[in-house]
Amino acid sequence: MSELAKVPIRLGYFYVMLAAVFWAASGSAAKFLFNGGMSPAQLVQIRTTIAAILLAIWIGSRSPSDLIVLRRDIWKIVLLGIVIAATQFTYYFAISKIQVAAAILLQYQAPVFVAIYALVFMRERLTGTILVSLTGAILGCYLLVGGYKLDLLHMNRAGVIGGLASALCFAWYSVGSAAAMRRYRSWTVVFYSLLTAAVIWNMLIPPFEAFSQPRGLAQWWWVLFISVFGTVLAFGLYTRGIQMIRPTHASITATLEPITAGLFAFLFLKESMEPLQLMGAVVVVAAVLLLQLKRDKTQQA
Repeated sequence: MSELAKVPIRLGYFYVMLAAVFWAASGSAAKFLFNGGMSPAQLVQIRTTIAAILLAIWIGSRSPSDLIVLRRDIWKIVLLGIVIAATQFTYYFAISKIQVAAAILLQYQAPVFVAIYALVFMRERLTGTILVSLTGAILGCYLLVGGYKLDLLHMNRAGVIGGLASALCFAWYSVGSAAAMRRYRSWTVVFYSLLTAAVIWNMLIPPFEAFSQPRGLAQWWWVLFISVFGTVLAFGLYTRGIQMIRPTHASITATLEPITAGLFAFLFLKESMEPLQLMGAVVVVAAVLLLQLKRDKTQQA
């Protein structure tokens, strides 16, 4: 904790924001791969496998001691890996069944689950600032992705359930990784979580089957992009951010992902945003800024 105390708290928000950028870009890339014939399960298998291998090489060459985990903690790390596997699959499953906007909206109900957990189990006091920020983030996401145009009740039911399941799993990872980092470094937690997820998906479907799916350089580029930026770096940055600003603040800050996704769509797909969507983006940014400004005042006091 003394090491963390020397780091500016704003850096934690920056890490989570950057993770949100990578996840947003990965969502669009995943849709491209699905349209090319790759299944959600295959994408999860290939991204977690590549990510685990890269992290093993990086941590093993840089700080081998970070690969050591006490026997009594193995089940906790394994559980986080199961949660990551479930988070990625349920999210991609939702994308394959319903609109990307709807899947994002459903997954970003995660801050609600994190706040409920903090209130009920951690006995944390949900201050007015957190409640306002939480409400603003959820409302902003709703407007931003055009939730007012989505008829969730008449969408593919399996896709809606998948989106809500991804929210629950994402919340679980946010809380569980924070607990694991009381004993281990953030990269240790991320590595073993992704390694467990990779093992699970190589058991559920034929080992390394997904590696035969990408066709051509374009598909391989997006597979590697998702594996490196959307998995290794995104989970690494988000997990480190959790350690610095707590799960509730991190999960709310991560709702910046839809803003980034909308920006990518505007820049590369020439999609325009309606006034209500722009208003939603402003509300989400305001919610995150409110959290950070309040935290800064608390730190200075």
